[in-house]
Amino acid sequence: MDIRRNALADIVGAVNVIDDPRILEGYASDCSAAPRRNPRFVVHPQNATQVQALVTWANQTHTGLVPVSSGAPHFYGDTVPSQPGSIIVDLSGMKQIKRIDRRNKMVVIEPGVTYAELKPALAKEGLRISQPLLPRRNKSVVASLLERQPTTIPRFNFSLPEPLRNCGVVWGSGEIAFTGESGNGIPDLEEQWKLGGAQVDPKGPNATDLMRLLTGAQGTMGIVIWASVKCELIPAASHSVFVASEKLEDLIDFCYQEERIRIGDEMMCVNAPQLATMMGDSANEIGRLKAKLPAWTVMIRLAGAGHFPSERVEVQRLDLGRLAQKCGLTLQNSLASNGAAELEKAFESDSGDTYYKLKYKGGCREVFFLTTLDKAPQFVSNVFAIAERNRYDVTEIGVYIQPQHQGVSQHVEFSFPYDPGDTRGTERIDRIYAETSEVLMSEGAYFSRPYGAWAEMIYSRDATATKILRVVKGIVDPKNVLNPGKLCF
Repeated sequence: MDIRRNALADIVGAVNVIDDPRILEGYASDCSAAPRRNPRFVVHPQNATQVQALVTWANQTHTGLVPVSSGAPHFYGDTVPSQPGSIIVDLSGMKQIKRIDRRNKMVVIEPGVTYAELKPALAKEGLRISQPLLPRRNKSVVASLLERQPTTIPRFNFSLPEPLRNCGVVWGSGEIAFTGESGNGIPDLEEQWKLGGAQVDPKGPNATDLMRLLTGAQGTMGIVIWASVKCELIPAASHSVFVASEKLEDLIDFCYQEERIRIGDEMMCVNAPQLATMMGDSANEIGRLKAKLPAWTVMIRLAGAGHFPSERVEVQRLDLGRLAQKCGLTLQNSLASNGAAELEKAFESDSGDTYYKLKYKGGCREVFFLTTLDKAPQFVSNVFAIAERNRYDVTEIGVYIQPQHQGVSQHVEFSFPYDPGDTRGTERIDRIYAETSEVLMSEGAYFSRPYGAWAEMIYSRDATATKILRVVKGIVDPKNVLNPGKLCF
């Protein structure tokens, strides 16, 4: 019997060590262009003690570990092994919701908890969290926050990792640490709770900000074993409104002013293909919606909680109507015969059994980055020009602009649907993806989450940052056992 399998079975139990070729195949590739590579095993730890033991064993045997906590499909290549003989550490079985703190509006969860599982648990306490746009039903909340997926309520976004606050982490060296205010020298959450700790402040321990090492790191620095997440009250009243235009440029001033005064909760700007994909349940329905929806739409949900919630919503609606009129626009309660209730699903639902971007053609490649709102129209023009040169129908491209950090920055995302069974179509998408990434990067788009081929493009441009990152990696993961081959490692 395989010696390594025996050692892993001693740590997590034989039933939690998988070497079935069919299951290994599921981790060997994803929806990106990452080179295919089978892991040696998939292991399912059930608690933090087992995770620490796995990392310690990996250091002793020089074995690569690839942390995964969300279910398939995966999209960015970060969960595909880059090194032969690597082991997938699947954290999806760690599903404990450790604490819901109604007074401080905080929840502490393990990495296997999904949005679909967390939402009803929080609702019982009158709470919710700001989630990404239509997350997969099996998407890990912790993984989404660590990878800084944009959330849809910019006014609650006080920094880009929000609403992530504190973490418990097993560094690549095998040591356990708590970040933020939880790193107070008491390495026990129960004891901290008894003393009044709530894991709210993300800064720390002391003068450091260790949580920053974990966000956007693709599991190369440490494996998170729990995280505290800031929650908000469920609105007692809400109403969705829309501002539409045939040109993105006509919406820029309105968006800037709306974000400055922070009216409403959820806010985003989308083009017709993106909105149709968000709303439609089939390729035919998406095609029908694309033809009737406005070219560009700003979607805003007004919300009221606490005292006089309906009155709060009405005051916001009137203020927003005046702002739209000032900018030469019209505030609408519906779009192309679709009412607010139907469109509001995008703000609070998940994608169901099939991720929404896969419903149109079965495959989708994404290019996303951070920028400022004034630069977004030029980026859109450049991407459409590249697509036209490569004979890709620009009416298929979804564009999603999500204000972040209270509108200080904008997440801009382009989605290119394609049929994975069409070899020529897939090759075309690969060309567009590479050219678009290179052009946008050279024009100032900030790729803050450098997946796959983006890593080489980014780190080759900044030797100083690359050197510093490698020094930090050498401190927290000296034997390079965590997701080796990703980023600049």
